[in-house]
Amino acid sequence: MSARLVSTAQASLPVGSPRSRKPPPVEYRIRPANPGAHLFEVSCIVHEPDPQGQVLSLPAWIPGSYMIREFARNIVRLSAQADGEPCAVEKLDKHTWRAKSRPGTKTLALHYEVYAWDLSVRSAHLDTTHGFFNGTSVFLAVAGRTEEPCIVTIDKPDADACRHWKLITALPPEHGRPGESCRFGRFRAADYDELIDHPVEMGDFTVARFEAAGVPHDIALTGRHDCDLDRLCADLARICEWQIGLFGKPAPVDYYAFLTMVVGDGYGGLEHRASTALICSRGDLPWKGMEGLPEAYRTFLGLCSHEYFHTWNVKRIKPAAFTPYDLGRENHTRLLWAFEGFTSYYDDLALVRSGVIGVDEYLELLAKTISNVMRGSGRLKQSVAESSFDAWTKYYRQDENAPNAIVSYYAKGALIALALDLQLRAGSAGRTSLDDVMRLLWQRHGLTGVGVPEDGIYAAVREVGGDGLGARLARWLERAVEGRDDLPLARLLEAVAVTLEAAAASTSPVLGWKLGGNGEAKVLNVYDGGPAQAAGVSAGDVVVALDGLKVAGAKAMDDMLARRRAGDELTLHVFRRDELMSFRLAPAAAPADKFSLKRAERARPEALELRKGWLGA
Repeated sequence: MSARLVSTAQASLPVGSPRSRKPPPVEYRIRPANPGAHLFEVSCIVHEPDPQGQVLSLPAWIPGSYMIREFARNIVRLSAQADGEPCAVEKLDKHTWRAKSRPGTKTLALHYEVYAWDLSVRSAHLDTTHGFFNGTSVFLAVAGRTEEPCIVTIDKPDADACRHWKLITALPPEHGRPGESCRFGRFRAADYDELIDHPVEMGDFTVARFEAAGVPHDIALTGRHDCDLDRLCADLARICEWQIGLFGKPAPVDYYAFLTMVVGDGYGGLEHRASTALICSRGDLPWKGMEGLPEAYRTFLGLCSHEYFHTWNVKRIKPAAFTPYDLGRENHTRLLWAFEGFTSYYDDLALVRSGVIGVDEYLELLAKTISNVMRGSGRLKQSVAESSFDAWTKYYRQDENAPNAIVSYYAKGALIALALDLQLRAGSAGRTSLDDVMRLLWQRHGLTGVGVPEDGIYAAVREVGGDGLGARLARWLERAVEGRDDLPLARLLEAVAVTLEAAAASTSPVLGWKLGGNGEAKVLNVYDGGPAQAAGVSAGDVVVALDGLKVAGAKAMDDMLARRRAGDELTLHVFRRDELMSFRLAPAAAPADKFSLKRAERARPEALELRKGWLGA
């Protein structure tokens, strides 16, 4: 399905009369013109433009990141020419323009500069070390022509400092196959949707290749690193091979690229149809001689696994609300718990099932997810369906009260997937699982391009499980998704010979807050029902003294609190803005909100068999 851009200004505009023949493709050209000033130069050439004025728009958001980002604000200047002559351009709204070309114009050319200084996976970044962009940040959509083919020329920068630059993208070259070279040049896309769904990395990066199910995969690392590429490729190959096997060969891509920016401190990813854009810390990558699987590297592999799973779940199996995407406004759906939550369940599960990590390591990861969900009181106030629908205004725009007000459709969605998977396995004696639900969704929606309706996941569970088990679990799933109750995880895990235990995360008493700050003890969050909230402490307060002694940072506050006992009366001095305030409060015992999972020492043979089927070991 193609993307479209609709705005109030363009909805009432004519888009031209039907054509008896197809015009030439829309042509784009992008050049890193001034890396020092972080400027890309972009041109868009439209043949046979709308005689009543050609409308063009830049997306307001990028699929996979559910927040209006206003990419058009980065356009520095824009001009147009009609058949080589200057042409007036009228701005219609925040991201829409109309070029007033004359009737009979054969070629309309737009020229514009894009400021690129967002070091993230969502937008565009350019300096003398590398260039990166998503198409949503740089390529204008031509109204009425978004379903037509596009040609894009990506030029190499002229600067001497960039003479060794090469390029990597999953966008098909005009001649040849994706991934055949790392050269600048001309690329093609079947339509605008494909054009903007292939991020581009350019620079003097390191690239390594592996195969999974016969498909070539590249991983490109931009930035200084000491990565053991052989180890990384071997681990990624096992993960990708397992995921392809889950849904069934052939893979939905004939080439895949992991585009990774390596920085001092960073983490994130964004999925695309045949690639992913990643950002990671140097310490997240494996190094030669590394023993075992450090937590940071395990986390990076989980990120890669998550984005790769999206190749099926959300890029091809999509909510009906996303078919097609409307890139001019928010696209609301109550289903992100399935598309992000189920993906979050499978990302770590793929690590253990592929043999990259062991069972105990997986249970440690799963316990951390359980702890994260159970620590937030927002889970008692918002369902994952509500969290999905409000992603645009709440989850992606979190404030200091977020832990008390929202639940993560990623984390709790993953736990719902776990609970559903375990119930399918136990109820069918291991014959049916969530894997079967995912395969059904792939066959029915991924391969056909038909969007999943808002009740489509329930229908798939009902069909896979049958009239008895399936119908019961579909009703359970709807209650879990729309409700706010905690999940019965201890009972469900017992059926697969795993025990769930809870303990306090610390022996120190707590005040019910989260501190941060650079060299100061700044209150970031105040949690519901805690001593700090009861006393009147607020987010943004800076703690300066406890019982008359200076507090020199968040760690110092923790150390001082460790010497107190629950119930002790304390005097706290804080600055709120420029006002000194004093509070009397008593710390409470740390809650039992740190969960752990262990394989049961004694279990029934059928429970052990279910665990083996679940974890693949």
